[in-house]
Amino acid sequence: MVMKTIGYALGLAIAVASMGAAHAADLPTKKDVEAPKPNCVASFWTWLDSSPTDCPLSAGPITLYGTIDVGGGYYSAGAARSPVTDKMAYAIQKYSNNSRWQANYNSLSTSVVGLRLKQDLGVVGAPGWSLIGVLEAGINPYSGMLLSGPRSLTDNNAAFANKYPFSGTALDSSRAGQWDNSQGYIGISNNTYGTLTFGRTNSLAFDALGAYDPVGATAFSLLAASNAIAGFGDTETVRPNTAFTYRLTYQNFRAAFQAQVGGYGLGNASNGMYQGQVGADFPHIYGGTVSFDAIGSWAKDAVSLSNFGGTSTKCLTPANCFISVNHALFDPNNVLKATLSNNIGLELMARYKHDNWGLFGGYIYARLMNPSDEFPGGFSTIANGIFVPGGYFNSKGAFVNDAITANNYNIQKVLMTWWGGARYSFRPDLDFAFGYYFQSQNDFNSAVCTGSGIHISSNKCSGGQQGIGLLVDWRPAKRVDIYAGVMQTAVFGGLANGFNHQVNWDPAAGVRVRF
Repeated sequence: MVMKTIGYALGLAIAVASMGAAHAADLPTKKDVEAPKPNCVASFWTWLDSSPTDCPLSAGPITLYGTIDVGGGYYSAGAARSPVTDKMAYAIQKYSNNSRWQANYNSLSTSVVGLRLKQDLGVVGAPGWSLIGVLEAGINPYSGMLLSGPRSLTDNNAAFANKYPFSGTALDSSRAGQWDNSQGYIGISNNTYGTLTFGRTNSLAFDALGAYDPVGATAFSLLAASNAIAGFGDTETVRPNTAFTYRLTYQNFRAAFQAQVGGYGLGNASNGMYQGQVGADFPHIYGGTVSFDAIGSWAKDAVSLSNFGGTSTKCLTPANCFISVNHALFDPNNVLKATLSNNIGLELMARYKHDNWGLFGGYIYARLMNPSDEFPGGFSTIANGIFVPGGYFNSKGAFVNDAITANNYNIQKVLMTWWGGARYSFRPDLDFAFGYYFQSQNDFNSAVCTGSGIHISSNKCSGGQQGIGLLVDWRPAKRVDIYAGVMQTAVFGGLANGFNHQVNWDPAAGVRVRF
């Protein structure tokens, strides 16, 4: 309901801004005659070779924009493509089952379509104020469907991770089929006083990470392939649904603060999240520019969703199957399991740019603890129509819920992520990038760990995952990227528990077009 209100408000703001722009266009003006801009729609090629900034699809203060990213590749340990996930199983997953060639999408960045609003408010005596807003939806370029990680999980509720019928790609995500599954916010901006927005927006940690990722491509960077890293252990928290975000830049310094208001009932993946950021750029350091950013985060009752798998399926007839949990039967399309946690995190990032070179590095610390609240009565997820079911009274008269894990972190889990890499521009239109990524977790298991590899006794044992990525990106026209790359991902120790394979290679190539 709140997001509908925001949508109506943004729509009204767009209409008002458009009328204001039309009225302003009728007023007499006195200014120097500008040189005519080149006709970027003279031919299809001239349009392709103009940037979205040089030749936007605008009407007054409203700009239509988008990205389409498609291609193909090979997986040494892959999974069937989903029509609703925001990415393929580029990083090794528990359900990755066999080698395959497959049409890819979103290997460089997510395919989206959106509207952007920027209207000068013309405040008398206080120039520089603008009304801003964004409505953006991520889409699957093959199916045309809105991206929804939770829906991909329900699609695999009856599938097994390691035997037939194998699970297809099933990734929890902050994108959950909403019309604004990327972003949907409105705000005001001023060059001196900063920018204040409210609505669905990227978290500060997620937004900043892209500037410090040497590869920054979904298929070839572990940071981009796993949003749980930016979410400090939980993927869904990278996009709070009802958040105030304030950003301020002063000379070479910047600061930001974000506060999520409301909880599950307002489409959020936690019951409160706060993030703060400080950063700066220092030019003329050994002939280049040094940049850094530091971000701190706290989230209450963060949600991580998963499917029930084939072992929870109960079929009354071959064509009439249900999920059996909490002594009740549920439609497989409607229910998921949840693990809850309170999370704290710290993100430290730096880069150095000099001429054609860029060097990048960073560190992320995340601590996951048992949640403040257990929600045994169940709750609605961020995806419309999908919920975590309520519990039942057991034989001892206690109310329990087998679909919710609220004590997973009796021993707190610590995740630490390091990365480093470089990007080099051979020409203005040709880049090469390399990145190395590693994440480790502590032993938060109350029992002694036994076994090794995919046969280790628990996913709570100490372990890690590694990613090594390479990317070549050629831009024959300003709107077009033709790219190729590869990433090797591997899991060790507790993070390999229950996997079919420990390593995946994903060489891929594709094309991205922006408008």
